[in-house]
Amino acid sequence: MNLHRMLLQRQAEARPLRVALIGAGKFGSMYLAQAKHTPGIHVVAIADLAPARAQQSLARVGWPAERVAAKSLAEAAQRGTTFVTDDTPAVLAADEVEIVIDATGHPAAGIRHVLACCEHGKHIVMVNVEADALAGPLLAQRARAAGIVYSLAYGDQPALICELVDWCRTAGFEVVAAGKGTKYLPAFHASTPATVWPHYGFTEDMVKAGDFNAQMFNSFLDGTKSAIEMAAVANAAELMPAPEGLHFPPCGVDDLPRILKPRDEGGLLHHAGQVEVVSSVERDGRPVFRDLRWGVYVTFRAGDAHGEDYVRRCFREYGFSTDPSGRYSAMYKPYHAIGLELGISVASAGLRRESTGQPHAWNGDVVATAKRDLAAGEKLDGEGGYTVYGRLMPARDSVTIGGLPLGLAHGVTLRRPIAAHAPVRWDDVAFDAADAAVQFRREMERAFGGEAAPSGVRPPA
Repeated sequence: MNLHRMLLQRQAEARPLRVALIGAGKFGSMYLAQAKHTPGIHVVAIADLAPARAQQSLARVGWPAERVAAKSLAEAAQRGTTFVTDDTPAVLAADEVEIVIDATGHPAAGIRHVLACCEHGKHIVMVNVEADALAGPLLAQRARAAGIVYSLAYGDQPALICELVDWCRTAGFEVVAAGKGTKYLPAFHASTPATVWPHYGFTEDMVKAGDFNAQMFNSFLDGTKSAIEMAAVANAAELMPAPEGLHFPPCGVDDLPRILKPRDEGGLLHHAGQVEVVSSVERDGRPVFRDLRWGVYVTFRAGDAHGEDYVRRCFREYGFSTDPSGRYSAMYKPYHAIGLELGISVASAGLRRESTGQPHAWNGDVVATAKRDLAAGEKLDGEGGYTVYGRLMPARDSVTIGGLPLGLAHGVTLRRPIAAHAPVRWDDVAFDAADAAVQFRREMERAFGGEAAPSGVRPPA
């Protein structure tokens, strides 16, 4: 509860946390909008493949022009300004940088950046949940061995869910389900960048006026981003997906304890301790009453038989929303502020040496799944594109079927046809076995891919 005071102290001592941002897109811009108001923080460098775009992002968020005057990273550190460059390796290696934010959204780049941070002793905040879903358990293991913090990004839903799970367990409750809300209909799995905007209600003028990426926004709609984020939560909070993946049940906040409990007790869950996403619309398109489209939740239940009645009574006395039995309840946060909240992770990593969530097991994986009938010779275009969407699976099942991870389903060519909604397997595509990201993922599969224990898939001792 004292991060702000700690930041004020760092500012008073003229020792701000020195931060480098990699990728100045939407999420990065949102962080920059708040970083300029945050004491004890110095964004010493921004690395982007297009430095001019980074400059535009700074201007868009009102970054003072005099604070972008540095001609080198060393000068920026000395003068309290920001250096903009396209030389990411140099930024990651620089002594002037303490904390790196990866906001690229590129899985292979994320792996490179984490390994470079391990080499150079930089804490890393992974907005790049795509890389975390692809290889997060092994990346986090490498980071711990290197003595650096590897952290999910506060403001993104996985870290906020992990916070609720931690609250729940620390208070002595059993976590029954954890996840987020989204707008979902089964037909959305076939959505493409060409069809995405009407689903959001965006007009052509709105799209032209904003900094919107059609493929990125489509990944939120077609179920891919939900799968990626729930894989991150499953691995960080040591929860398990259902065998069938996500079900997206329509559910408002008042019904969370009634619906998100095990089937054998009248709910919809395959098991207690599950990740799940709830839809803000009914299957016929009607809006759900008091939906959780932008928020996160955890459902939990009262303790054991010896004290359960007392806890149920407390639930009643203090107005908790419960299921009819009174045993199950829920806590939720209705919104997430995305990059506007990212400073929590930066401060936590830099001041407390603590993450706001990181993988501790390999429980969930995201497998590329055909959006339509695909022909041999077609090239896959990855997350949010025209060919595949991501499906959440238990990691052990992904390994068993040889599923191609969604994070590597870009730019690879199909060797055989794939039916609509069927998983794509490693054997179905021509991939470069020498590619660094492929090799790292394969290494994780070998290290973590044994039979899952009840608490999850863990690496060998």
